Amino acid sequence: MPDGFIKAWFKNLDNNEEVRVMFNPTEYTISKSVGWTTKADTGSNIGKLEFKGGNPIELKLKLQFDTSLSGKNVQDEHTKKLWALSMVNKSKKDANTKKSSPPKCEFHWGGGWSFEAVVTSISEQLTMFLPDGTPIRSQVDISLKQSKDPGKFPFQNPTSGGVPGHRTHVVLESETLDWIAASEYGEARHWRYIAEQNNLDNPMQVPPGAILQLPPLPQE
Repeated sequence: MPDGFIKAWFKNLDNNEEVRVMFNPTEYTISKSVGWTTKADTGSNIGKLEFKGGNPIELKLKLQFDTSLSGKNVQDEHTKKLWALSMVNKSKKDANTKKSSPPKCEFHWGGGWSFEAVVTSISEQLTMFLPDGTPIRSQVDISLKQSKDPGKFPFQNPTSGGVPGHRTHVVLESETLDWIAASEYGEARHWRYIAEQNNLDNPMQVPPGAILQLPPLPQE
C-alpha cells in the first residue's frame, strides 16, 4: 500500500466501535441549506430577506463491500455495523427528552478532519451471491447530518500527504477491469485508462490480489 493512502472509517460514539470501509469512496456529496425567508414589503419587487439560521451540513457517501474471496456473508462481516448507526440504542437515553435514539457517529478520512453526525438514511443493494444465497457484494448509500459544528469541514483532499487524488484498488475474485472502472470512475469505458496506467499486458485477465494504481482521470 503506497505512502499516504488512508482508509476512511466511522466511529460509533455510543460504544467507540470503529467501522472500517473496504474501499474508499470515489466521491462524496456535501450540501447545506441556509434559513433565509422572505418578508413581504409593500411596494417592493422582491420583499426583504430575513436570516433564520443555518441548517446542518449533510454528507452523502456510496460505499462498496466485497467478500467474494473469503465467501463470508458481506453483511455479517461489514455492513451490519453501518446499519447499527441507524438503530435506536435502547440502553442509552437523552438527558433532556429521556428517550432513546440511534447513536451519534464520526466519519474520518485522513488526519485533517472529522465529521460528527447522525445517520439520516441508509440503503444497501446486494449484487452478488453464493449458490446458497449468501450475499458477498454490496453497495451502501448512507447519508449523514452534522450534529456538531467543529469549524472545519471536509472540503480538502482526504488523501493529503500522499500523491494528490491517487487511490489504489486490490482486485478481488470475479472482478473485471470494466467493473472496476465503473465502480471507481463512474464509467466502464475508463478500463483502458486503468490498463495504460498499470502497464497491463492482458487487461482481460487481471489476477485477484493485484494492486491497481488509480490516478485521477485526465481533463477531457
